[in-house]
Amino acid sequence: PDKSVVFRQSRVSGHTELAWLLNCVAKVGELSRMTQFKDKARKGGAEAASVGLYDYPVLQAADVLLYNAHLVPVGEDQRQHLELMRTLARRFNGIYGETFVVPETFVPPTGARIMALNEPTAKMSKSSPVPASYVAILDEPDVVRRKIRRTKTDSGTEIIASPDKPAITNLLDIYAAAAGRAVPDLEEQYRDKGYGDLKKDLGEVVVQTLAPIRERALELLDDPKGLDDLLDAGAEKARGVAGSTLHEAWAKMGLD
Repeated sequence: PDKSVVFRQSRVSGHTELAWLLNCVAKVGELSRMTQFKDKARKGGAEAASVGLYDYPVLQAADVLLYNAHLVPVGEDQRQHLELMRTLARRFNGIYGETFVVPETFVPPTGARIMALNEPTAKMSKSSPVPASYVAILDEPDVVRRKIRRTKTDSGTEIIASPDKPAITNLLDIYAAAAGRAVPDLEEQYRDKGYGDLKKDLGEVVVQTLAPIRERALELLDDPKGLDDLLDAGAEKARGVAGSTLHEAWAKMGLD
């Protein structure tokens, strides 16, 4: 909490209030082209998709623009949403006057799109009904090792990142991101080794990377009162910043 402001989004009403103001400059066509909405609507039918899902990218924009962020780190799948955010900020500024910082997008060179362990053509997701497809922060170390040991691999034996080796490419990407290594260095390290060697070492790297995070998470969960106090204090700080930005937006629109 000394370095980052952590809070429940629902405790800062400025997020939904700004989202509504941004809705006034967002276009139906823009939201209809959002890939994630199209994918989910295709599966369940566009008529059955909720307005909340359709409008979610605008709320995401409000989440960032409220706090005058200059750089936003995201995964590859969120690049389109960041571009919409930048568009909304520029459009609002153009209509009502300079109000929002137009943030830059930062997509890390490794780990920007982690794929499922059991299906390397699908994105890893904590909402997957198949626990073996993802590594959870609170997974026991042996569970992490087992999941990675059983992960799907490609035909052949060569350990290289290649379009025709999506499973091994995914494992190398996870390894590189967790260990702070470059993929070519890992390819050289495992040049004469097998898939089993890669999986064994990767399991240990992931366990070590998650260990301090998991430990801290369990400490917080063991102290519900302390966690609530931390979140409440964060919300108070966030409301101060968000309120200032929101009131400026109101004023620019003549709503103050």
